[in-house]
Amino acid sequence: MEKTKTRKLAEDYLRLGGTRQVMIDDNKTFIRQYEEEPQEAATFWQTNIETLDQATREDVEFFLPSINTDGNSEETERTKT
Repeated sequence: MEKTKTRKLAEDYLRLGGTRQVMIDDNKTFIRQYEEEPQEAATFWQTNIETLDQATREDVEFFLPSINTDGNSEETERTKT
């Protein structure tokens, strides 16, 4: 299965050491960042994700690690594809 552009953006951000997480509540996404991240990841976020329109940015956020999960990565992966 081919990955979407938004999933690729999220994976690239995470590969750079990005630490932002998504909290999903009532179908709305909220980004939380509890840890510092490498400057390269922060710059990538500012350049490639913050500049997107809201709907596309929310699609990217959906592929970030979720605060809502109980740690069951198999379930998380299944719901994200």
